Amino acid sequence: MADEQTKLSDVEYIKARSNYLRGTIMEGLSDPVTGAISADDAQLTKYHGAYIQDDRDLRSERKQQKLEPHYQFLLRLRLPAGVLSSDQWLKLDEFAHEYANGTLRLTTRQTFQYHGVLKKDLKPLIAGCCGIGIDSIGACGDVNRNVVANTNPYESRAHQAVHDYSRLISEHLLWKSSAYEQIWLDRPAAEQEEEPVYGSTYLPRKFKIAVAIPPLNDADVFANDIGLIAIVEAGELQGFNVAIGGGMGATYGDEATYPRLGTVIGYCPAEQAVEVCEKIITVQRDLGDRTERKHARFKYTVDDHGADGIRAEVDKRLSAALEPARPYHFDHNGDRYGWTEGEDGNHHLTLFVENGRVADFPDYKLMTGLRELVKLHDGDIRVTCNQNLVFANIPPARREAIEAVVAHYQLDDGSRGSALRRASMSCVAFPTCGLAMAEAERYLPTLIDKLDKIMREAGLEDDPIVIRMTGCPNGCARPYLGEIGFTGKAPGKYNLYLGASFSGERLNKLYRENIGEDEILAELAPMIHRYAEQREPGERFGDFVVRVGIIKPTLEGRDFHVDAEPA
Repeated sequence: MADEQTKLSDVEYIKARSNYLRGTIMEGLSDPVTGAISADDAQLTKYHGAYIQDDRDLRSERKQQKLEPHYQFLLRLRLPAGVLSSDQWLKLDEFAHEYANGTLRLTTRQTFQYHGVLKKDLKPLIAGCCGIGIDSIGACGDVNRNVVANTNPYESRAHQAVHDYSRLISEHLLWKSSAYEQIWLDRPAAEQEEEPVYGSTYLPRKFKIAVAIPPLNDADVFANDIGLIAIVEAGELQGFNVAIGGGMGATYGDEATYPRLGTVIGYCPAEQAVEVCEKIITVQRDLGDRTERKHARFKYTVDDHGADGIRAEVDKRLSAALEPARPYHFDHNGDRYGWTEGEDGNHHLTLFVENGRVADFPDYKLMTGLRELVKLHDGDIRVTCNQNLVFANIPPARREAIEAVVAHYQLDDGSRGSALRRASMSCVAFPTCGLAMAEAERYLPTLIDKLDKIMREAGLEDDPIVIRMTGCPNGCARPYLGEIGFTGKAPGKYNLYLGASFSGERLNKLYRENIGEDEILAELAPMIHRYAEQREPGERFGDFVVRVGIIKPTLEGRDFHVDAEPA
């Protein structure tokens, strides 16, 4: 046993001796000498929703001044299916100014992040969020993360059912240790701890679940460890096709790592969905790689054992085996902006929030405008997986007042920004993410300005092309599902990927490596013009570049690195 334990990754040892995710977090929080916590505790706070970071813009200056880095925390909340109330929004806005950097960040997993949280403010921030019914349990760490889903449960009975199942799955798969309540809410520890699903060392790596209702794939269901594809008949949810093994991360230069889309392995009735998710997680718990973290995601377990082998193992653990998958079809993976009307006669408004950053900018009072909009709205608010917002269940009588606020603050209901901009998104990257190699959130709007000019010249200003940018290859903004994808390679340099499908059902492939803005524009300009001239009716850009041979398609995850050079 000792020999086997020596093969475990360092993080496995940290989890094993953590006393169910406590470590010495409480002691570290009370230490006034430093803004940091210990390296071991930095691993454990992830399970509580918090990452320690530092402001990289200030690193050199503080080092010259012989000061420690400007340590701060990112706090990510758990918000199943992205749903919150107006009252909760107003409190989250208040907390952003009291405990963080005065902004809110909408994430690609349908929740909120606070940035710039100092150590002394982390506990009151978490306690404040819990006080309004929103926690951060399992928002990070080697457990199931926030469960994401299509954004509008009021549109039909099926959407409501999907939202309900998303919440059930999230609650069922929470880690159960009393450490969270003890550390952040000053409650007594449980007399006896247990983790009935995860065990004392939790999962080998993070785990993500998404639910989508065809024909809309706005949750990017195949990018998740488990993807549940709703099967709806006569407006009623019947059950879910189950896809396994999706995931976005990769490491430069390591062809053993790659993004992968989920493989559909069967169908389950809706009432079995929670059990199916639990049993799949226990398979990953038992079979996943705990020695090499780069190989520890469920996608590699699926490829190591085969999707059929994983299904057989899951079937053994289920009360009833999975049934054959049922037909489905996806049209696109973006959001529908502007106004829609639900079955009950109420209205829903989707607003574009560029890269998910809710802040007041010098020429655009977005945060103030949203605050005023929320004050008028007593329905639900929903965060989308594309970093946008849906104001749901607006009575017809209130629509005019809502529209007046939208117009006054120039909020983008789909009529202001370009189609290209509305189909783009990025990760945070600099200055806070420690993994970033290049800018993303702060740079992508500038690049879109220049690509918009090319699109207008080509007569494509009304045509969306899905663009995703991240500051590193880990894939937080799902760049490998962009018809045009960018991953940071060095300051000002990016890898350029082409050829994903508009519906999120095909990965892109590397086209050019380590290029700057001038080269990016020089590559894309003639390609966009050729697309305008030679595309077939209704053909999307990602499909076009594959059809005409600009890039070869990625057929599966392991094929991602094969034939990486242009076709």
